[in-house]
Amino acid sequence: MPENFKDELKKAVLNFNLPKYNEIPSVGLYLEQTAKYISEINCNGEMIITSSMISNYVKKGLITNPVKKQYSRDQIAYLIFISMAKTVLSMEDIRLLIEMQKENYENEKAYNYLVEEFENVVKYVFGLQDEMVKIGENNHEVKMMLRNLIITVAHKAYLDTCFRYYRSK
Repeated sequence: MPENFKDELKKAVLNFNLPKYNEIPSVGLYLEQTAKYISEINCNGEMIITSSMISNYVKKGLITNPVKKQYSRDQIAYLIFISMAKTVLSMEDIRLLIEMQKENYENEKAYNYLVEEFENVVKYVFGLQDEMVKIGENNHEVKMMLRNLIITVAHKAYLDTCFRYYRSK
């Protein structure tokens, strides 16, 4: 593997940053602000969301209606998850996973697990750590599904990074 390719992979991993739950704005954000905030989360261009997409997710019931046209921390966390998951799952599967999460885990705990597991898996898939660390206490089915979703997203991101690198040569 060429050294500059390894550097490219390391650089890509540094760009995969999801905010922790308490780092998401606690004040409500309007539609355009919400879309801008999520789009600025730099996950190597993987997190693409527009105002019309957000409105569509509300219409389809994936997230609740904004209160006074402002999106809360919980809604933004769900939108971050949806933005990531839609790269590999259908909207119906995302809806089911959200419903399962709501039945088993409170939003902050579930979202922080997503962030920790995402950082863990991305480092492993991109070759920056030798194994995936076990995160959390149990192996609940919803948690295993989420971990496998994250693994799939990370592998897709790895391939996208590789293809971008080789196309630019």
